Amino acid sequence: MNRRQFLGQASMAAALASTGCSLWPTGEKDRSFQISLAEWSYHQALFGKKMTHMDFPIVARRTHDLDGIELVNQFFKDQVKDTGYLKEFKGRADSEGVRCLLIMCDGEGALGDPDAGRRRQAVENHRKWAEAAKYLGCHSIRVNAETNEVGSFEEQQKRAADGLRQLSDLCRPLGLNCIVENHGHLSSNGKWLAGVMKLVGKSNCGILPDFGNFTIRPGQTYDRYVGVGEMMPYAKAVSAKSYDFDGEGNCVETDYRKMMKIVLDAGYRGFVGIEYEGGKLPEREGINATRDLLIRLRLEGV
Repeated sequence: MNRRQFLGQASMAAALASTGCSLWPTGEKDRSFQISLAEWSYHQALFGKKMTHMDFPIVARRTHDLDGIELVNQFFKDQVKDTGYLKEFKGRADSEGVRCLLIMCDGEGALGDPDAGRRRQAVENHRKWAEAAKYLGCHSIRVNAETNEVGSFEEQQKRAADGLRQLSDLCRPLGLNCIVENHGHLSSNGKWLAGVMKLVGKSNCGILPDFGNFTIRPGQTYDRYVGVGEMMPYAKAVSAKSYDFDGEGNCVETDYRKMMKIVLDAGYRGFVGIEYEGGKLPEREGINATRDLLIRLRLEGV
């Protein structure tokens, strides 16, 4: 598809959307999905004090015209219990028509710690984030299945499942999901993480498959397409990781057409969150490149 064809389809899609009609022919399966923005895509600007967490919903809408945002806990760690701050943030998001989808939680302890007491403490450490997520109208908190790499494959599965089961029970009264991202070590092994989900056995516990996080340890990686395929039956969100793009606007390290086919063939129709981490394009341009690629695939029906 050349640029003129793409812009033509995009214009048609916009016109149809304004009338409430669908781009898809009658009887054809709707393979649409929504696009959101993960706050980590702007981590350089945020750490560099060129942007604040409070700016994020405005940037997501006015710079990228996106409807959903995924927050990162370290960018408002000191304000997590400040209801005035949370109210202002939610007000900004609401006024921009941007939905807060989830909070990515890091640094709160290993949910699969070998010590049962430390597992319970890690669960409790996440409570404040679950409460903040509830206040902001999120559907989930994203956590890590850390195990400190102690024990066998199966032993680490059991401990991670124990911590996630406890956290899922904490989240349930709040109407929240507890979802795990493949984020290094055994969590980047799709078979291992899917097995953890089976052991947890809670409907509000799931996975956030990330297209790029498949390094188990230096020199050992898991096949990203196999991994995402194994995780998708439990997916409650999806992270479209990107680093670099070729002259045709395609992601270099991940075949997005192949990956999105795996996602959509699994029946997923929710938000796909842009998480740009590249260094060749500035953050704003890398985010837009990822967005434009996803829009192109959406229009084509992958």
